[in-house]
Amino acid sequence: MAAAALTREGGEDAFRRLFRFYRQRDASDLRGVVDFSAPGGQVFRSQLSISSVSDQDAYRAGLQPVSQWKAYGLSGYPGFIFIPNPFLPGCQRHWVKQCLKLYPEKPNVCNLHLHMAPEKTTDLWGQSKEQLRRKGSSKWEPRSLLEKLRWVTLGYHYNWDTKKYSANHHTPFPSDLAFLSEQVAAACGFRGFQAQAGILNYYHFDSSLGIHVDESELDHSRPLLSFSFGQSSIFLLGGLKREEAPTAMFMHSGDIMVMSGFSRLLYHAVPRVLPNPEGTALPSCLDQALSSDLPAGSVIEHSSDEDWQVCAKYLQSSRINMTIRQVLAEGQKFPEESGTNGKGQAPSEDSYHESSKAKRHKPNRV
Repeated sequence: MAAAALTREGGEDAFRRLFRFYRQRDASDLRGVVDFSAPGGQVFRSQLSISSVSDQDAYRAGLQPVSQWKAYGLSGYPGFIFIPNPFLPGCQRHWVKQCLKLYPEKPNVCNLHLHMAPEKTTDLWGQSKEQLRRKGSSKWEPRSLLEKLRWVTLGYHYNWDTKKYSANHHTPFPSDLAFLSEQVAAACGFRGFQAQAGILNYYHFDSSLGIHVDESELDHSRPLLSFSFGQSSIFLLGGLKREEAPTAMFMHSGDIMVMSGFSRLLYHAVPRVLPNPEGTALPSCLDQALSSDLPAGSVIEHSSDEDWQVCAKYLQSSRINMTIRQVLAEGQKFPEESGTNGKGQAPSEDSYHESSKAKRHKPNRV
Protein backbone atom coordinates (compact mmCIF):
# COMPACT_ATOMS: atom_id res chain seq x y z
CA MET A 1 0.00 0.00 0.00
CA ALA A 2 1.03 3.62 -0.54
CA ALA A 3 1.25 4.28 3.19
CA ALA A 4 3.52 1.28 3.73
CA ALA A 5 5.75 2.28 0.84
CA LEU A 6 6.24 5.72 2.36
CA THR A 7 7.82 4.26 5.48
CA ARG A 8 10.66 2.85 3.40
CA GLU A 9 11.67 6.13 1.80
CA GLY A 10 14.83 7.88 2.92
CA GLY A 11 15.22 11.40 4.29
CA GLU A 12 12.28 12.52 6.40
CA ASP A 13 11.50 10.34 9.44
CA ALA A 14 8.84 7.65 9.00
CA PHE A 15 6.36 9.28 11.37
CA ARG A 16 6.53 12.63 9.60
CA ARG A 17 6.08 11.03 6.19
CA LEU A 18 2.94 9.21 7.30
CA PHE A 19 1.67 12.34 9.06
CA ARG A 20 1.88 14.19 5.75
CA PHE A 21 0.37 11.23 3.89
CA TYR A 22 -2.78 11.19 6.04
CA ARG A 23 -2.90 14.98 6.25
CA GLN A 24 -3.12 15.25 2.46
CA ARG A 25 -4.92 12.01 1.57
CA ASP A 26 -8.38 12.04 0.10
CA ALA A 27 -10.88 10.84 2.68
CA SER A 28 -12.00 8.05 0.36
CA ASP A 29 -8.53 6.46 0.32
CA LEU A 30 -7.94 5.48 3.95
CA ARG A 31 -7.83 1.69 3.67
CA GLY A 32 -4.84 1.36 5.98
CA VAL A 33 -6.55 3.03 8.96
CA VAL A 34 -7.58 0.73 11.84
CA ASP A 35 -11.31 0.90 12.52
CA PHE A 36 -12.26 -0.43 15.96
CA SER A 37 -15.90 -0.75 14.91
CA ALA A 38 -14.74 -3.66 12.72
CA PRO A 39 -11.72 -5.04 14.61
CA GLY A 40 -9.36 -7.56 13.09
CA GLY A 41 -5.73 -7.99 12.09
CA GLN A 42 -3.53 -6.47 14.78
CA VAL A 43 -6.57 -5.62 16.94
CA PHE A 44 -7.48 -7.94 19.82
CA ARG A 45 -10.01 -7.86 22.66
CA SER A 46 -8.66 -6.41 25.89
CA GLN A 47 -9.84 -7.35 29.36
CA LEU A 48 -11.28 -4.75 31.72
CA SER A 49 -11.50 -4.72 35.52
CA ILE A 50 -15.28 -5.07 35.68
CA SER A 51 -15.46 -5.39 39.47
CA SER A 52 -13.55 -2.12 40.00
CA VAL A 53 -16.49 0.07 38.96
CA SER A 54 -20.02 -0.49 40.26
CA ASP A 55 -22.87 -0.17 37.80
CA GLN A 56 -24.16 2.71 39.92
CA ASP A 57 -20.90 4.64 39.65
CA ALA A 58 -20.78 3.99 35.91
CA TYR A 59 -24.34 5.35 35.59
CA ARG A 60 -23.41 8.39 37.70
CA ALA A 61 -20.60 9.14 35.23
CA GLY A 62 -22.93 8.71 32.25
CA LEU A 63 -21.42 5.37 31.23
CA GLN A 64 -22.83 1.95 30.48
CA PRO A 65 -21.97 -0.79 33.00
CA VAL A 66 -18.35 -1.81 32.40
CA SER A 67 -19.51 -5.37 31.67
CA GLN A 68 -21.12 -3.99 28.50
CA TRP A 69 -18.05 -2.11 27.24
CA LYS A 70 -15.90 -3.43 24.44
CA ALA A 71 -12.18 -2.81 24.84
CA TYR A 72 -9.39 -3.50 22.37
CA GLY A 73 -5.61 -3.55 22.29
CA LEU A 74 -3.12 -3.34 19.43
CA SER A 75 -0.35 -5.84 18.78
CA GLY A 76 3.00 -4.17 19.45
CA TYR A 77 1.50 -1.53 21.75
CA PRO A 78 1.29 -2.97 25.27
CA GLY A 79 -0.69 -0.72 27.60
CA PHE A 80 -2.79 0.80 24.82
CA ILE A 81 -6.56 0.38 25.30
CA PHE A 82 -9.29 1.56 22.93
CA ILE A 83 -12.90 1.67 24.15
CA PRO A 84 -15.49 2.44 21.44
CA ASN A 85 -18.20 4.76 22.75
CA PRO A 86 -19.26 3.41 26.19
CA PHE A 87 -21.47 6.42 26.99
CA LEU A 88 -25.15 6.10 27.82
CA PRO A 89 -27.57 7.72 25.34
CA GLY A 90 -27.51 11.50 25.58
CA CYS A 91 -24.59 11.69 28.01
CA GLN A 92 -22.00 12.83 25.48
CA ARG A 93 -24.01 16.04 25.26
CA HIS A 94 -23.10 16.94 28.85
CA TRP A 95 -19.37 16.82 28.16
CA VAL A 96 -19.69 18.80 24.92
CA LYS A 97 -21.65 21.52 26.73
CA GLN A 98 -19.10 21.62 29.58
CA CYS A 99 -16.24 21.98 27.08
CA LEU A 100 -17.96 24.86 25.31
CA LYS A 101 -19.88 26.64 28.06
CA LEU A 102 -18.16 26.03 31.41
CA TYR A 103 -14.58 24.78 31.12
CA PRO A 104 -13.26 27.69 28.96
CA GLU A 105 -14.19 30.19 31.67
CA LYS A 106 -11.74 31.51 34.26
CA PRO A 107 -10.06 30.45 36.48
CA ASN A 108 -9.33 27.83 33.79
CA VAL A 109 -6.95 29.01 31.08
CA CYS A 110 -7.58 29.12 27.32
CA ASN A 111 -5.68 30.45 24.32
CA LEU A 112 -8.01 33.46 24.05
CA HIS A 113 -7.11 34.65 27.57
CA LEU A 114 -3.50 35.13 26.46
CA HIS A 115 -4.15 37.52 23.60
CA MET A 116 -7.35 39.38 24.45
CA ALA A 117 -8.33 41.85 27.15
CA PRO A 118 -9.97 40.17 30.17
CA GLU A 119 -13.31 41.90 29.63
CA LYS A 120 -13.46 40.51 26.08
CA THR A 121 -13.07 36.88 27.19
CA THR A 122 -15.78 36.93 29.83
CA ASP A 123 -18.65 34.57 28.99
CA LEU A 124 -17.39 33.20 25.68
CA TRP A 125 -20.57 31.16 25.42
CA GLY A 126 -22.85 34.16 25.86
CA GLN A 127 -20.89 36.17 23.31
CA SER A 128 -20.97 33.35 20.73
CA LYS A 129 -24.24 31.48 21.01
CA GLU A 130 -26.42 33.69 18.78
CA GLN A 131 -23.73 33.96 16.12
CA LEU A 132 -23.25 30.19 16.16
CA ARG A 133 -26.96 29.45 16.04
CA ARG A 134 -27.40 31.65 12.95
CA LYS A 135 -24.25 30.44 11.23
CA GLY A 136 -24.62 29.18 7.68
CA SER A 137 -22.34 26.96 5.62
CA SER A 138 -20.18 29.70 4.12
CA LYS A 139 -16.56 29.56 5.26
CA TRP A 140 -16.33 33.32 4.76
CA GLU A 141 -18.57 34.13 7.72
CA PRO A 142 -16.69 35.63 10.69
CA ARG A 143 -15.84 33.14 13.42
CA SER A 144 -17.37 33.39 16.87
CA LEU A 145 -15.11 33.42 19.93
CA LEU A 146 -15.97 29.76 20.61
CA GLU A 147 -14.80 28.90 17.09
CA LYS A 148 -11.49 30.60 17.88
CA LEU A 149 -10.90 28.34 20.88
CA ARG A 150 -7.88 26.09 20.35
CA TRP A 151 -7.15 24.78 23.86
CA VAL A 152 -8.19 24.98 27.48
CA THR A 153 -6.12 23.78 30.45
CA LEU A 154 -7.56 22.55 33.74
CA GLY A 155 -6.07 21.77 37.17
CA TYR A 156 -2.29 22.02 36.92
CA HIS A 157 -1.80 24.32 33.95
CA TYR A 158 0.90 23.31 31.52
CA ASN A 159 3.67 25.90 31.07
CA TRP A 160 4.25 26.11 27.32
CA ASP A 161 7.59 27.91 27.74
CA THR A 162 9.29 25.56 30.19
CA LYS A 163 7.21 22.47 29.21
CA LYS A 164 6.52 21.82 32.88
CA TYR A 165 3.72 21.91 35.41
CA SER A 166 4.03 24.02 38.54
CA ALA A 167 2.63 23.95 42.08
CA ASN A 168 1.85 27.67 41.89
CA HIS A 169 -0.13 27.56 38.66
CA HIS A 170 -3.08 25.42 39.66
CA THR A 171 -6.85 25.86 39.80
CA PRO A 172 -9.50 23.40 41.02
CA PHE A 173 -10.08 20.49 38.66
CA PRO A 174 -13.75 20.07 37.60
CA SER A 175 -15.37 17.50 39.89
CA ASP A 176 -17.60 15.98 37.19
CA LEU A 177 -14.68 15.36 34.83
CA ALA A 178 -12.56 13.98 37.67
CA PHE A 179 -15.29 11.46 38.52
CA LEU A 180 -15.64 10.33 34.90
CA SER A 181 -11.86 9.93 34.58
CA GLU A 182 -11.56 7.97 37.83
CA GLN A 183 -14.19 5.45 36.70
CA VAL A 184 -12.58 4.91 33.29
CA ALA A 185 -9.12 4.56 34.83
CA ALA A 186 -10.40 2.06 37.41
CA ALA A 187 -12.10 0.01 34.71
CA CYS A 188 -8.74 -0.19 32.92
CA GLY A 189 -6.97 -1.42 36.06
CA PHE A 190 -5.82 1.91 37.50
CA ARG A 191 -7.70 2.29 40.76
CA GLY A 192 -6.77 5.42 42.68
CA PHE A 193 -6.11 7.47 39.56
CA GLN A 194 -6.26 11.19 40.33
CA ALA A 195 -7.33 13.60 37.61
CA GLN A 196 -4.95 16.50 38.20
CA ALA A 197 -4.48 18.14 34.80
CA GLY A 198 -6.58 18.34 31.68
CA ILE A 199 -5.96 19.70 28.20
CA LEU A 200 -8.97 20.22 25.98
CA ASN A 201 -8.37 20.49 22.22
CA TYR A 202 -10.82 22.14 19.86
CA TYR A 203 -10.41 21.00 16.26
CA HIS A 204 -11.99 22.06 12.98
CA PHE A 205 -11.75 20.38 9.60
CA ASP A 206 -8.51 22.24 8.81
CA SER A 207 -6.90 21.39 12.18
CA SER A 208 -4.25 18.86 13.09
CA LEU A 209 -2.12 18.10 16.13
CA GLY A 210 1.62 17.75 15.76
CA ILE A 211 3.93 14.83 16.53
CA HIS A 212 4.87 14.72 20.21
CA VAL A 213 5.28 12.70 23.40
CA ASP A 214 3.47 13.48 26.67
CA GLU A 215 6.31 13.29 29.18
CA SER A 216 5.97 16.41 31.33
CA GLU A 217 3.92 14.67 34.02
CA LEU A 218 6.13 13.61 36.93
CA ASP A 219 4.37 10.24 37.32
CA HIS A 220 4.49 8.17 34.12
CA SER A 221 3.09 5.09 35.84
CA ARG A 222 -0.43 6.52 35.57
CA PRO A 223 -2.33 6.46 32.29
CA LEU A 224 -3.21 9.21 29.87
CA LEU A 225 -6.97 9.26 29.17
CA SER A 226 -8.40 10.68 25.95
CA PHE A 227 -12.11 11.36 25.21
CA SER A 228 -13.40 12.46 21.79
CA PHE A 229 -16.68 14.10 20.79
CA GLY A 230 -18.12 15.34 17.51
CA GLN A 231 -16.55 14.75 14.12
CA SER A 232 -14.06 11.91 13.60
CA SER A 233 -10.29 11.99 13.26
CA ILE A 234 -7.26 9.94 12.38
CA PHE A 235 -4.91 9.26 15.28
CA LEU A 236 -1.31 8.11 14.70
CA LEU A 237 0.43 6.05 17.37
CA GLY A 238 4.13 5.47 16.81
CA GLY A 239 7.11 4.24 18.77
CA LEU A 240 9.78 5.53 21.10
CA LYS A 241 11.55 7.14 18.13
CA ARG A 242 10.17 9.09 15.21
CA GLU A 243 11.97 6.74 12.84
CA GLU A 244 9.38 4.09 13.74
CA ALA A 245 6.34 4.18 11.46
CA PRO A 246 3.06 4.80 13.34
CA THR A 247 -0.22 2.91 13.19
CA ALA A 248 -3.20 4.95 11.98
CA MET A 249 -6.62 4.53 13.58
CA PHE A 250 -10.02 6.22 13.50
CA MET A 251 -11.42 7.98 16.56
CA HIS A 252 -15.16 8.60 16.52
CA SER A 253 -17.50 10.49 18.82
CA GLY A 254 -17.64 8.94 22.28
CA ASP A 255 -14.50 6.85 21.85
CA ILE A 256 -12.06 6.63 24.75
CA MET A 257 -8.35 5.91 24.40
CA VAL A 258 -6.02 4.96 27.25
CA MET A 259 -2.23 5.10 26.95
CA SER A 260 -0.40 3.36 29.79
CA GLY A 261 2.74 1.37 30.49
CA PHE A 262 4.94 1.05 27.41
CA SER A 263 2.45 3.05 25.31
CA ARG A 264 2.41 5.98 27.73
CA LEU A 265 5.53 7.60 26.25
CA LEU A 266 5.11 6.85 22.55
CA TYR A 267 5.04 9.46 19.80
CA HIS A 268 1.55 10.28 18.59
CA ALA A 269 -0.32 12.87 16.52
CA VAL A 270 -3.62 13.78 14.86
CA PRO A 271 -2.99 14.58 11.17
CA ARG A 272 -6.58 15.35 10.25
CA VAL A 273 -10.21 15.67 11.24
CA LEU A 274 -12.75 13.83 9.08
CA PRO A 275 -16.50 14.19 8.57
CA ASN A 276 -18.59 11.72 10.53
CA PRO A 277 -18.52 8.47 8.44
CA GLU A 278 -22.29 8.06 8.70
CA GLY A 279 -22.64 10.89 6.20
CA THR A 280 -24.87 12.98 8.46
CA ALA A 281 -24.11 16.38 9.97
CA LEU A 282 -23.64 14.78 13.41
CA PRO A 283 -23.00 11.19 14.49
CA SER A 284 -26.21 9.39 15.40
CA CYS A 285 -24.93 8.86 18.96
CA LEU A 286 -25.26 12.61 19.49
CA ASP A 287 -28.88 12.65 18.30
CA GLN A 288 -29.97 10.60 21.30
CA ALA A 289 -31.68 12.51 24.09
CA LEU A 290 -30.71 12.11 27.73
CA SER A 291 -32.97 10.02 29.91
CA SER A 292 -35.14 12.05 32.28
CA ASP A 293 -34.40 9.52 35.02
CA LEU A 294 -30.83 10.24 36.14
CA PRO A 295 -29.44 8.25 39.08
CA ALA A 296 -28.88 9.87 42.45
CA GLY A 297 -25.55 11.65 42.56
CA SER A 298 -25.17 11.75 38.79
CA VAL A 299 -22.55 14.20 37.52
CA ILE A 300 -24.48 14.46 34.25
CA GLU A 301 -26.78 17.44 33.83
CA HIS A 302 -29.60 17.88 31.36
CA SER A 303 -28.87 20.35 28.56
CA SER A 304 -31.61 22.69 27.46
CA ASP A 305 -32.74 22.42 23.85
CA GLU A 306 -31.39 25.93 23.30
CA ASP A 307 -27.94 25.03 24.63
CA TRP A 308 -27.77 21.82 22.62
CA GLN A 309 -28.69 23.67 19.40
CA VAL A 310 -25.60 25.81 19.89
CA CYS A 311 -23.41 22.78 20.68
CA ALA A 312 -24.76 20.85 17.70
CA LYS A 313 -24.09 23.74 15.34
CA TYR A 314 -20.52 23.94 16.61
CA LEU A 315 -19.93 20.20 16.21
CA GLN A 316 -21.10 20.14 12.60
CA SER A 317 -17.59 21.21 11.62
CA SER A 318 -15.62 20.48 14.78
CA ARG A 319 -14.25 17.87 17.13
CA ILE A 320 -13.50 18.22 20.86
CA ASN A 321 -10.91 16.10 22.64
CA MET A 322 -10.31 15.96 26.41
CA THR A 323 -7.05 14.46 27.68
CA ILE A 324 -6.74 13.87 31.41
CA ARG A 325 -3.51 13.22 33.32
CA GLN A 326 -2.24 12.51 36.81
CA VAL A 327 0.79 14.76 37.22
CA LEU A 328 2.13 13.64 40.62
CA ALA A 329 2.35 10.26 42.31
CA GLU A 330 0.75 9.87 45.72
CA GLY A 331 2.77 12.01 48.17
CA GLN A 332 5.03 13.39 45.42
CA LYS A 333 5.83 17.13 45.26
CA PHE A 334 7.14 19.40 42.57
CA PRO A 335 10.88 20.14 42.68
CA GLU A 336 11.92 23.58 43.84
CA GLU A 337 11.75 26.12 41.01
CA SER A 338 14.07 29.04 40.40
CA GLY A 339 13.76 31.96 38.05
CA THR A 340 10.13 31.32 37.07
CA ASN A 341 6.72 31.93 38.49
CA GLY A 342 5.36 28.89 36.69
CA LYS A 343 2.88 30.92 34.69
CA GLY A 344 4.52 31.07 31.27
CA GLN A 345 2.14 30.34 28.41
CA ALA A 346 2.14 29.62 24.73
CA PRO A 347 3.67 32.35 22.54
CA SER A 348 0.72 32.24 20.14
CA GLU A 349 -2.81 30.98 20.23
CA ASP A 350 -2.15 28.54 17.38
CA SER A 351 0.93 26.88 18.88
CA TYR A 352 -1.22 23.94 19.88
CA HIS A 353 -2.45 23.11 16.40
CA GLU A 354 -1.38 23.01 12.82
CA SER A 355 -3.96 24.44 10.46
CA SER A 356 -4.07 23.93 6.71
CA LYS A 357 -2.35 27.31 6.37
CA ALA A 358 0.56 26.43 8.65
CA LYS A 359 3.98 26.86 7.07
CA ARG A 360 5.93 24.65 9.44
CA HIS A 361 5.23 21.82 11.81
CA LYS A 362 5.12 22.64 15.51
CA PRO A 363 5.49 19.90 18.12
CA ASN A 364 2.55 19.82 20.51
CA ARG A 365 0.75 17.73 23.11
CA VAL A 366 -2.36 15.53 22.69
